[in-house]
Amino acid sequence: MGVKTMLPSYELGFYALTVTCAVVYSGSGIFEASRDSMNRKAFRDGIKPGWHYFGRKMDVADFEWVMWFTSFRNVIIFALSGHVLFGKICSMTVPQHRAVVYMLYGVLAVLGSMGLVYLMIILSHCLVLYSVALAKQRWLCYVAGLCCLASFKVEPFSSWQSGFVTGAFDLQDVLFYGGSGFTIMRCMSFALESSERKEGIYSIFDLLKYNFYLPFFFFGPVMTFDQFHAQVSTRELRRKDDEMRSIRVHALLHVGAIIAVDIFFHFFYILTLPSDLKFINRLSDWSLAGLAYSNLVYDWVKAAVMFGVINTIARLDHLDPPQPPKCITMLYVFAETHFDRGINDWLCKYVYDHIGENHDDIMKELMATVATFAITTLWLGPCEIVYIWSVFNCFGLNFELWVQKFFQQKPFAKLEAKMSAAMSRRIRAVFGAANFWAIVLYNILALNSLEFALLVTKRLLLTGFPVSTLSIWFITYCGVQLIKERERILAIEEEKCDKAKVE
Repeated sequence: MGVKTMLPSYELGFYALTVTCAVVYSGSGIFEASRDSMNRKAFRDGIKPGWHYFGRKMDVADFEWVMWFTSFRNVIIFALSGHVLFGKICSMTVPQHRAVVYMLYGVLAVLGSMGLVYLMIILSHCLVLYSVALAKQRWLCYVAGLCCLASFKVEPFSSWQSGFVTGAFDLQDVLFYGGSGFTIMRCMSFALESSERKEGIYSIFDLLKYNFYLPFFFFGPVMTFDQFHAQVSTRELRRKDDEMRSIRVHALLHVGAIIAVDIFFHFFYILTLPSDLKFINRLSDWSLAGLAYSNLVYDWVKAAVMFGVINTIARLDHLDPPQPPKCITMLYVFAETHFDRGINDWLCKYVYDHIGENHDDIMKELMATVATFAITTLWLGPCEIVYIWSVFNCFGLNFELWVQKFFQQKPFAKLEAKMSAAMSRRIRAVFGAANFWAIVLYNILALNSLEFALLVTKRLLLTGFPVSTLSIWFITYCGVQLIKERERILAIEEEKCDKAKVE
């Protein structure tokens, strides 16, 4: 049934009220647990002094978030401010050479922050993959690229390369592996695009301009070479109507999100609480479910803030970068689940869509997902928890297609054809609710811990059955219906825009 199927307004109102009450009830349980555990000895490392005048301490368990706003804050502001300043001057004076200015500034920033040896290591990998691109063989580009990526992700090659970088500071490992990993993904994109080019090959200068664009260098997102090259080569720099206003609004939203997370961490210790399984085992099933869900929402907010800030800089440079990830609250389909849209776009273009084609054949889909998650596993760094995460998410993505194919069989297709569109939407939402929690449980494996994921699964499916299981399923069903309603409204608006363009 179509996405434009409408439900009665009173039914949607009931769903909204139910979800709101459930969120408030679950949140109150997490708040009480956070307040009661503030001074626990087991939480000393994760909770530090915060707002004394409110009598609250702060959850500082997330290394990345703390790093951005303490030791790395001044570096980020200084480096990106310099990039924006030089980029603006260049765009106003010699826009045809702005890519060269971006590259030179990026090279100097990498040299100043990480040293000459690290720069040489990065340049050597760029040279290797450029040489491979000259052969114009896709399989060779994949093999060479994945071997280079493995050299940064697999021991002892990883330690061997990092050992060349002398000196030590708090962010050295983060910048080393971040810049190295994203460099290889960009070089692979360059090599694959070069192999597809019918006449000639892009120059190594094009690769260096692409790789050393500073906003993307250390933390991404990955923008495929064809898109970057086309956008950065444009000489006529024109902004769309109200584009600067949109950039300012998004920048203010990111500042607001940072402040909101800081406030949230003073009252809800969602990252530290899961570290003490004995303590959280005393929480109610509702609070435990809310805690698991909150971990995913926070990780999405973190990704949205990081990529949002970088994307704001890129938009000031007249680029159209990959958008932040889709909010986890709006997801009930595995195919749309990702926290880095740049890596997701890269994988879809060069692996998932290339092998799976239209994603309608079961065997091709299986091959595509296995290949995609194999590369993702290498990208994240092979280890036990990543293996488990990859297997479960690979299964979830394929299981969606298996269920879809099963219910497309004639008996079920005829039965659905006899139903009203609204009833079909309700039945699909029931399955979507189950899928929603599968996404949550599979992903807290990587975001938190295997033990926490097993505890949540046991409480929701076994010890909480049937009351907690069915009630949380119903709440999630209500949430999925609200998501479907938003999708319906967006589809109608998109159709109106398309009609207006045609006219």
